[in-house]
Amino acid sequence: MSFSKDFVWGAATAAYQIEGAAYKGNKGLSVWDTACKINGFVKGGHTGDIACDHYYKYKEDVQLMKKIGLNAYRLSISWPRILPNGTGKINEEGLDFYDRLIDELLANGITPYVTLFHWDFPHELFLKGGWLNPDSSDWFAEYTKVVAERLSDRVSHFITQNEPQCYIGLGHGGGNHAPGLNLSNSDILLAGHNSLLAHGKSVQTLRQLSKVPCEIGYAPVGVTSFPNTDSLKDIEAARAHMFSISTPNQWGSSWWMDPVYLGKYPEDGLKVMEQWLPKIKAEDMKTICQPLDFLGVNIYQGKRVKMDENNCPEVVADKVGHEQTLNRWSLTPEALYWGPKFLYERYGKPILITENGMSNIDWVSLDGQVKDPQRIDFLHRYLKEFKRASRDGVSTKGYFAWSLMDNFEWAEGYNERFGLIHVDYETGIRTIKDSGHWYKTIIDSNGDLL
Repeated sequence: MSFSKDFVWGAATAAYQIEGAAYKGNKGLSVWDTACKINGFVKGGHTGDIACDHYYKYKEDVQLMKKIGLNAYRLSISWPRILPNGTGKINEEGLDFYDRLIDELLANGITPYVTLFHWDFPHELFLKGGWLNPDSSDWFAEYTKVVAERLSDRVSHFITQNEPQCYIGLGHGGGNHAPGLNLSNSDILLAGHNSLLAHGKSVQTLRQLSKVPCEIGYAPVGVTSFPNTDSLKDIEAARAHMFSISTPNQWGSSWWMDPVYLGKYPEDGLKVMEQWLPKIKAEDMKTICQPLDFLGVNIYQGKRVKMDENNCPEVVADKVGHEQTLNRWSLTPEALYWGPKFLYERYGKPILITENGMSNIDWVSLDGQVKDPQRIDFLHRYLKEFKRASRDGVSTKGYFAWSLMDNFEWAEGYNERFGLIHVDYETGIRTIKDSGHWYKTIIDSNGDLL
Protein backbone atom coordinates (compact mmCIF):
# COMPACT_ATOMS: atom_id res chain seq x y z
CA MET A 1 0.00 0.00 0.00
CA SER A 2 1.39 3.38 -1.00
CA PHE A 3 0.71 6.85 0.32
CA SER A 4 -2.24 8.79 -1.10
CA LYS A 5 -2.00 9.88 -4.73
CA ASP A 6 -1.58 13.52 -3.72
CA PHE A 7 1.16 12.79 -1.15
CA VAL A 8 3.84 15.52 -1.27
CA TRP A 9 7.46 14.42 -1.76
CA GLY A 10 10.00 17.14 -1.18
CA ALA A 11 13.15 18.41 0.44
CA ALA A 12 13.70 21.46 2.60
CA THR A 13 16.22 24.26 3.14
CA ALA A 14 16.46 27.60 4.94
CA ALA A 15 17.48 30.92 3.43
CA TYR A 16 20.43 31.74 5.68
CA GLN A 17 21.78 28.22 5.42
CA ILE A 18 22.08 28.15 1.62
CA GLU A 19 21.59 31.54 -0.05
CA GLY A 20 24.82 33.35 0.74
CA ALA A 21 24.92 36.85 -0.80
CA ALA A 22 24.64 38.09 2.78
CA TYR A 23 25.77 41.58 1.76
CA LYS A 24 24.49 41.62 -1.82
CA GLY A 25 21.35 42.95 -3.42
CA ASN A 26 20.73 45.58 -0.71
CA LYS A 27 19.89 42.89 1.83
CA GLY A 28 19.72 43.98 5.47
CA LEU A 29 21.49 42.22 8.31
CA SER A 30 19.90 39.38 10.27
CA VAL A 31 20.75 38.31 13.80
CA TRP A 32 22.63 35.38 12.28
CA ASP A 33 24.77 37.73 10.18
CA THR A 34 25.81 39.58 13.30
CA ALA A 35 26.11 36.53 15.57
CA CYS A 36 28.48 34.88 13.10
CA LYS A 37 30.89 37.77 13.61
CA ILE A 38 31.17 37.05 17.34
CA ASN A 39 34.41 35.23 18.05
CA GLY A 40 33.70 31.60 18.91
CA PHE A 41 29.96 31.74 18.29
CA VAL A 42 30.11 29.36 15.31
CA LYS A 43 32.56 26.48 15.07
CA GLY A 44 35.59 27.33 12.95
CA GLY A 45 34.50 30.94 12.64
CA HIS A 46 32.22 29.90 9.80
CA THR A 47 29.54 32.27 8.47
CA GLY A 48 26.65 32.20 6.05
CA ASP A 49 28.19 34.97 3.95
CA ILE A 50 28.51 32.66 0.93
CA ALA A 51 26.99 29.40 2.20
CA CYS A 52 25.95 27.34 -0.86
CA ASP A 53 25.80 30.43 -3.08
CA HIS A 54 22.19 29.50 -3.90
CA TYR A 55 21.38 33.16 -4.56
CA TYR A 56 23.42 32.87 -7.76
CA LYS A 57 23.12 29.13 -8.40
CA TYR A 58 19.38 28.69 -7.89
CA LYS A 59 18.75 27.59 -11.49
CA GLU A 60 21.33 24.83 -11.19
CA ASP A 61 19.83 23.81 -7.85
CA VAL A 62 16.32 23.60 -9.27
CA GLN A 63 17.59 21.30 -12.01
CA LEU A 64 19.10 19.06 -9.32
CA MET A 65 15.73 19.02 -7.54
CA LYS A 66 14.16 17.91 -10.80
CA LYS A 67 16.75 15.15 -11.22
CA ILE A 68 15.93 13.86 -7.74
CA GLY A 69 12.26 13.89 -8.70
CA LEU A 70 10.99 16.32 -6.09
CA ASN A 71 7.42 17.46 -6.59
CA ALA A 72 7.74 20.09 -3.85
CA TYR A 73 10.45 22.24 -2.34
CA ARG A 74 10.28 23.85 1.08
CA LEU A 75 12.24 27.11 1.06
CA SER A 76 12.30 30.02 3.44
CA ILE A 77 12.34 33.71 2.68
CA SER A 78 14.93 35.97 4.27
CA TRP A 79 12.95 38.67 6.05
CA PRO A 80 15.83 41.23 5.90
CA ARG A 81 16.44 40.50 2.22
CA ILE A 82 13.08 42.00 1.32
CA LEU A 83 12.72 44.42 4.26
CA PRO A 84 16.30 45.45 5.13
CA ASN A 85 15.15 47.28 8.25
CA GLY A 86 12.51 44.69 9.12
CA THR A 87 9.70 47.14 8.37
CA GLY A 88 9.20 50.11 6.08
CA LYS A 89 11.06 50.36 2.80
CA ILE A 90 10.78 47.31 0.56
CA ASN A 91 13.88 46.00 -1.22
CA GLU A 92 12.67 45.23 -4.74
CA GLU A 93 15.93 43.51 -5.59
CA GLY A 94 15.33 40.99 -2.83
CA LEU A 95 11.76 40.34 -3.94
CA ASP A 96 12.99 39.93 -7.51
CA PHE A 97 15.19 37.03 -6.39
CA TYR A 98 12.24 35.17 -4.89
CA ASP A 99 10.17 35.97 -7.98
CA ARG A 100 12.79 34.30 -10.14
CA LEU A 101 13.17 31.32 -7.81
CA ILE A 102 9.41 30.69 -7.60
CA ASP A 103 9.04 30.99 -11.36
CA GLU A 104 11.93 28.58 -11.92
CA LEU A 105 10.39 26.02 -9.56
CA LEU A 106 6.98 26.21 -11.20
CA ALA A 107 8.47 25.99 -14.68
CA ASN A 108 10.02 22.68 -13.62
CA GLY A 109 6.89 21.25 -12.04
CA ILE A 110 8.00 21.77 -8.44
CA THR A 111 5.51 23.21 -5.94
CA PRO A 112 6.99 25.84 -3.60
CA TYR A 113 6.21 25.55 0.11
CA VAL A 114 7.26 28.90 1.54
CA THR A 115 8.32 29.24 5.16
CA LEU A 116 8.12 32.86 6.26
CA PHE A 117 10.47 32.67 9.23
CA HIS A 118 13.38 30.28 9.59
CA TRP A 119 15.40 32.15 12.23
CA ASP A 120 16.96 35.09 10.32
CA PHE A 121 15.31 37.86 12.37
CA PRO A 122 16.19 41.38 11.11
CA HIS A 123 19.04 42.89 13.11
CA GLU A 124 17.48 46.36 13.03
CA LEU A 125 14.37 45.01 14.76
CA PHE A 126 16.48 43.10 17.26
CA LEU A 127 17.94 46.47 18.26
CA LYS A 128 14.37 47.53 19.08
CA GLY A 129 13.86 44.56 21.39
CA GLY A 130 13.19 41.79 18.92
CA TRP A 131 10.53 39.31 20.05
CA LEU A 132 10.37 41.09 23.42
CA ASN A 133 8.90 44.19 21.78
CA PRO A 134 5.08 44.27 21.98
CA ASP A 135 5.03 45.44 18.36
CA SER A 136 6.94 42.40 17.10
CA SER A 137 3.81 40.54 16.02
CA ASP A 138 2.75 43.54 13.95
CA TRP A 139 6.21 43.68 12.37
CA PHE A 140 5.79 40.07 11.31
CA ALA A 141 2.32 40.77 9.92
CA GLU A 142 3.73 43.65 7.85
CA TYR A 143 6.43 41.35 6.50
CA THR A 144 3.80 38.72 5.67
CA LYS A 145 1.81 41.35 3.82
CA VAL A 146 4.77 42.16 1.56
CA VAL A 147 5.26 38.47 0.76
CA ALA A 148 1.55 37.85 0.15
CA GLU A 149 1.15 40.84 -2.15
CA ARG A 150 4.14 39.80 -4.26
CA LEU A 151 4.17 36.00 -4.31
CA SER A 152 0.71 34.67 -3.45
CA ASP A 153 -0.41 34.71 -7.07
CA ARG A 154 1.94 31.73 -7.53
CA VAL A 155 2.58 30.40 -4.04
CA SER A 156 -0.35 28.55 -2.51
CA HIS A 157 1.38 26.78 0.42
CA PHE A 158 2.75 28.72 3.37
CA ILE A 159 4.35 27.84 6.71
CA THR A 160 4.51 30.72 9.16
CA GLN A 161 7.37 29.80 11.48
CA ASN A 162 9.98 27.07 11.83
CA GLU A 163 10.94 25.58 15.20
CA PRO A 164 10.08 28.31 17.70
CA GLN A 165 11.55 26.04 20.38
CA CYS A 166 14.96 26.69 18.81
CA TYR A 167 14.91 30.39 18.02
CA ILE A 168 13.26 31.16 21.36
CA GLY A 169 14.72 28.41 23.55
CA LEU A 170 18.24 28.28 22.10
CA GLY A 171 18.38 31.85 20.83
CA HIS A 172 16.94 33.61 23.85
CA GLY A 173 17.50 31.10 26.63
CA GLY A 174 20.45 28.86 25.83
CA GLY A 175 22.43 31.57 24.09
CA ASN A 176 24.02 29.19 21.59
CA HIS A 177 21.86 30.28 18.64
CA ALA A 178 21.32 33.81 17.38
CA PRO A 179 20.73 36.31 18.83
CA GLY A 180 22.75 34.62 21.57
CA LEU A 181 20.76 35.72 24.60
CA ASN A 182 20.45 34.09 28.01
CA LEU A 183 17.27 35.67 29.30
CA SER A 184 15.17 35.04 32.40
CA ASN A 185 12.23 32.64 32.24
CA SER A 186 9.88 35.63 32.25
CA ASP A 187 11.48 37.17 29.20
CA ILE A 188 11.74 33.85 27.36
CA LEU A 189 8.02 33.26 27.87
CA LEU A 190 7.22 36.80 26.75
CA ALA A 191 9.27 36.40 23.57
CA GLY A 192 7.55 33.09 22.89
CA HIS A 193 4.09 34.53 23.41
CA ASN A 194 4.82 37.41 21.06
CA SER A 195 6.09 34.91 18.50
CA LEU A 196 2.82 32.97 18.76
CA LEU A 197 0.88 36.21 18.28
CA ALA A 198 3.01 36.86 15.21
CA HIS A 199 2.04 33.46 13.83
CA GLY A 200 -1.65 34.23 14.29
CA LYS A 201 -1.45 37.67 12.70
CA SER A 202 0.54 36.22 9.82
CA VAL A 203 -2.20 33.66 9.13
CA GLN A 204 -4.83 36.40 9.24
CA THR A 205 -2.81 38.43 6.76
CA LEU A 206 -2.38 35.51 4.37
CA ARG A 207 -6.08 34.65 4.51
CA GLN A 208 -6.98 38.25 3.75
CA LEU A 209 -4.47 38.97 0.98
CA SER A 210 -3.69 35.69 -0.78
CA LYS A 211 -4.48 36.01 -4.46
CA VAL A 212 -5.25 32.31 -4.83
CA PRO A 213 -6.71 29.85 -2.32
CA CYS A 214 -3.87 28.83 -0.07
CA GLU A 215 -3.00 26.19 2.50
CA ILE A 216 -1.28 27.37 5.68
CA GLY A 217 0.56 25.46 8.39
CA TYR A 218 3.16 25.82 11.09
CA ALA A 219 6.36 23.82 11.75
CA PRO A 220 7.44 23.45 15.38
CA VAL A 221 9.85 20.80 16.62
CA GLY A 222 8.03 17.52 17.14
CA VAL A 223 9.30 16.64 20.60
CA THR A 224 8.31 12.99 20.35
CA SER A 225 7.87 10.07 22.73
CA PHE A 226 7.18 6.49 21.73
CA PRO A 227 6.29 3.38 23.77
CA ASN A 228 8.88 0.90 24.94
CA THR A 229 6.49 -1.94 24.04
CA ASP A 230 3.12 -2.18 22.31
CA SER A 231 1.36 -2.67 25.64
CA LEU A 232 -1.54 -0.32 26.31
CA LYS A 233 0.21 0.93 29.46
CA ASP A 234 3.38 1.89 27.62
CA ILE A 235 1.41 3.51 24.80
CA GLU A 236 -0.50 5.62 27.30
CA ALA A 237 2.75 6.47 29.09
CA ALA A 238 4.36 7.63 25.84
CA ARG A 239 1.32 9.71 24.88
CA ALA A 240 1.21 11.36 28.31
CA HIS A 241 4.94 12.00 28.31
CA MET A 242 4.91 13.56 24.85
CA PHE A 243 2.39 16.23 25.81
CA SER A 244 3.10 16.75 29.52
CA ILE A 245 5.04 19.68 30.94
CA SER A 246 6.57 19.08 34.36
CA THR A 247 9.57 21.43 34.38
CA PRO A 248 9.93 25.13 33.48
CA ASN A 249 11.19 24.78 29.93
CA GLN A 250 9.65 25.76 26.62
CA TRP A 251 10.47 22.68 24.52
CA GLY A 252 7.31 20.65 25.00
CA SER A 253 5.17 20.01 21.94
CA SER A 254 1.97 21.03 23.72
CA TRP A 255 3.31 24.45 24.79
CA TRP A 256 3.77 25.45 21.14
CA MET A 257 0.98 23.45 19.52
CA ASP A 258 -1.97 23.72 21.91
CA PRO A 259 -2.29 27.53 21.59
CA VAL A 260 -2.11 27.32 17.79
CA TYR A 261 -4.45 24.36 17.27
CA LEU A 262 -6.57 24.27 20.45
CA GLY A 263 -6.63 27.95 21.45
CA LYS A 264 -5.13 27.56 24.91
CA TYR A 265 -1.89 26.89 26.70
CA PRO A 266 -1.73 23.44 28.36
CA GLU A 267 -2.94 23.51 31.97
CA ASP A 268 0.08 21.66 33.38
CA GLY A 269 2.42 24.11 31.66
CA LEU A 270 0.54 27.10 33.03
CA LYS A 271 0.89 25.71 36.56
CA VAL A 272 4.60 24.95 36.21
CA MET A 273 5.40 28.35 34.71
CA GLU A 274 2.80 30.44 36.53
CA GLN A 275 5.26 32.76 38.26
CA TRP A 276 6.94 33.75 34.97
CA LEU A 277 3.98 34.07 32.65
CA PRO A 278 3.52 37.32 30.71
CA LYS A 279 0.24 39.14 30.81
CA ILE A 280 -2.03 37.27 28.42
CA LYS A 281 -4.90 39.33 27.09
CA ALA A 282 -8.31 37.79 26.60
CA GLU A 283 -8.17 38.24 22.84
CA ASP A 284 -4.61 36.86 22.49
CA MET A 285 -5.65 33.23 22.15
CA LYS A 286 -8.22 34.12 19.50
CA THR A 287 -5.44 35.79 17.54
CA ILE A 288 -3.05 32.85 17.96
CA CYS A 289 -5.57 30.12 17.16
CA GLN A 290 -6.35 30.65 13.48
CA PRO A 291 -7.79 28.01 11.14
CA LEU A 292 -4.92 25.98 9.67
CA ASP A 293 -4.81 23.32 6.96
CA PHE A 294 -2.03 21.09 8.27
CA LEU A 295 0.43 20.55 11.08
CA GLY A 296 4.01 20.71 9.90
CA VAL A 297 6.40 19.00 12.27
CA ASN A 298 10.17 18.45 12.32
CA ILE A 299 10.98 15.03 13.75
CA TYR A 300 14.49 13.55 13.91
CA GLN A 301 14.39 11.42 17.04
CA GLY A 302 12.26 10.50 20.03
CA LYS A 303 12.36 9.29 23.62
CA ARG A 304 11.50 5.69 24.50
CA VAL A 305 8.99 5.65 27.37
CA LYS A 306 7.42 3.01 29.61
CA MET A 307 4.92 3.02 32.46
CA ASP A 308 6.74 2.51 35.75
CA GLU A 309 5.54 0.60 38.81
CA ASN A 310 3.79 3.76 40.09
CA ASN A 311 1.85 4.17 36.83
CA CYS A 312 3.97 7.16 35.83
CA PRO A 313 5.75 7.66 32.49
CA GLU A 314 9.45 6.86 32.67
CA VAL A 315 12.06 7.50 29.98
CA VAL A 316 13.97 4.33 29.17
CA ALA A 317 17.72 4.90 29.14
CA ASP A 318 19.53 4.35 25.86
CA LYS A 319 21.33 1.04 25.62
CA VAL A 320 25.10 1.07 25.71
CA GLY A 321 26.45 1.77 22.24
CA HIS A 322 23.04 2.72 20.84
CA GLU A 323 22.78 3.80 17.22
CA GLN A 324 23.53 7.48 16.63
CA THR A 325 24.04 9.86 13.74
CA LEU A 326 27.21 11.91 13.35
CA ASN A 327 25.87 14.71 15.54
CA ARG A 328 24.90 12.21 18.25
CA TRP A 329 21.16 12.17 17.63
CA SER A 330 19.65 8.76 18.37
CA LEU A 331 18.35 6.53 15.60
CA THR A 332 14.69 6.09 16.59
CA PRO A 333 12.56 5.53 13.47
CA GLU A 334 9.57 4.70 15.69
CA ALA A 335 9.31 8.44 16.27
CA LEU A 336 7.89 8.84 12.77
CA TYR A 337 5.04 6.46 13.57
CA TRP A 338 4.09 7.41 17.10
CA GLY A 339 4.79 11.15 16.79
CA PRO A 340 2.39 11.67 13.87
CA LYS A 341 -0.11 9.26 15.44
CA PHE A 342 -0.24 11.11 18.77
CA LEU A 343 -0.26 14.52 17.05
CA TYR A 344 -3.10 13.55 14.72
CA GLU A 345 -5.13 12.18 17.63
CA ARG A 346 -4.69 15.41 19.59
CA TYR A 347 -5.01 18.05 16.88
CA GLY A 348 -6.88 16.36 14.04
CA LYS A 349 -4.86 18.00 11.27
CA PRO A 350 -3.06 16.31 8.37
CA ILE A 351 0.57 15.73 9.32
CA LEU A 352 3.30 17.13 7.07
CA ILE A 353 6.81 16.05 7.98
CA THR A 354 8.59 19.34 7.29
CA GLU A 355 12.03 18.03 8.29
CA ASN A 356 13.59 14.61 8.79
CA GLY A 357 17.10 13.48 8.00
CA MET A 358 20.55 12.86 9.42
CA SER A 359 24.05 14.27 9.66
CA ASN A 360 26.61 11.93 8.14
CA ILE A 361 30.25 11.77 7.08
CA ASP A 362 30.08 12.22 3.30
CA TRP A 363 32.74 12.88 0.70
CA VAL A 364 33.18 12.51 -3.04
CA SER A 365 34.74 9.11 -3.75
CA LEU A 366 37.47 8.48 -6.31
CA ASP A 367 34.81 7.43 -8.79
CA GLY A 368 33.07 10.81 -8.41
CA GLN A 369 30.12 9.44 -6.46
CA VAL A 370 29.02 10.20 -2.90
CA LYS A 371 28.22 6.95 -1.15
CA ASP A 372 26.03 7.44 1.93
CA PRO A 373 24.42 4.09 2.72
CA GLN A 374 23.72 5.11 6.31
CA ARG A 375 21.50 7.95 5.14
CA ILE A 376 19.62 5.64 2.78
CA ASP A 377 19.03 3.22 5.64
CA PHE A 378 18.00 6.06 7.96
CA LEU A 379 15.48 7.50 5.51
CA HIS A 380 14.17 4.04 4.65
CA ARG A 381 13.55 3.16 8.29
CA TYR A 382 11.82 6.47 9.10
CA LEU A 383 9.70 6.54 5.95
CA LYS A 384 8.53 2.97 6.59
CA GLU A 385 7.27 4.10 9.99
CA PHE A 386 5.52 7.14 8.52
CA LYS A 387 3.93 4.89 5.93
CA ARG A 388 2.75 2.60 8.74
CA ALA A 389 1.15 5.62 10.42
CA SER A 390 -0.64 6.41 7.17
CA ARG A 391 -1.84 2.81 6.89
CA ASP A 392 -3.14 2.99 10.47
CA GLY A 393 -5.35 5.99 9.80
CA VAL A 394 -3.13 9.04 10.28
CA SER A 395 -3.76 11.69 7.64
CA THR A 396 -0.28 12.02 6.14
CA LYS A 397 0.10 15.00 3.82
CA GLY A 398 3.73 14.73 2.80
CA TYR A 399 7.40 14.41 3.66
CA PHE A 400 10.28 16.86 3.26
CA ALA A 401 13.78 15.44 3.66
CA TRP A 402 16.24 17.62 5.52
CA SER A 403 18.08 18.77 3.66
CA LEU A 404 18.18 19.28 -0.08
CA MET A 405 21.90 20.01 0.10
CA ASP A 406 24.71 20.22 2.62
CA ASN A 407 24.67 23.69 4.13
CA PHE A 408 25.54 26.03 6.98
CA GLU A 409 24.34 24.16 10.06
CA TRP A 410 23.94 27.13 12.40
CA ALA A 411 26.33 27.04 15.40
CA GLU A 412 28.00 23.93 13.94
CA GLY A 413 29.01 25.81 10.80
CA TYR A 414 29.90 23.53 7.89
CA ASN A 415 30.84 20.61 10.11
CA GLU A 416 27.57 18.69 9.64
CA ARG A 417 26.34 17.32 6.30
CA PHE A 418 22.58 16.66 6.13
CA GLY A 419 22.08 16.97 2.39
CA LEU A 420 20.85 14.72 -0.38
CA ILE A 421 23.32 16.73 -2.47
CA HIS A 422 26.99 17.10 -1.56
CA VAL A 423 28.39 20.63 -1.72
CA ASP A 424 32.07 21.43 -2.09
CA TYR A 425 32.16 24.76 -0.27
CA GLU A 426 35.40 25.87 -1.93
CA THR A 427 34.38 25.21 -5.53
CA GLY A 428 30.59 25.26 -5.21
CA ILE A 429 30.36 21.96 -7.09
CA ARG A 430 27.22 19.95 -6.32
CA THR A 431 27.02 16.16 -6.48
CA ILE A 432 23.83 14.21 -5.93
CA LYS A 433 24.56 11.58 -3.28
CA ASP A 434 23.47 7.95 -3.53
CA SER A 435 20.69 8.86 -1.08
CA GLY A 436 19.37 11.44 -3.54
CA HIS A 437 19.23 8.84 -6.29
CA TRP A 438 17.57 6.37 -3.90
CA TYR A 439 15.02 9.00 -2.85
CA LYS A 440 14.05 9.40 -6.51
CA THR A 441 13.08 5.73 -6.71
CA ILE A 442 10.91 6.13 -3.62
CA ILE A 443 9.23 9.24 -5.04
CA ASP A 444 8.66 7.57 -8.39
CA SER A 445 6.94 4.64 -6.67
CA ASN A 446 5.03 6.94 -4.28
CA GLY A 447 6.50 4.92 -1.44
CA ASP A 448 5.59 1.48 -2.79
CA LEU A 449 9.24 0.42 -2.65
CA LEU A 450 9.53 1.09 1.09
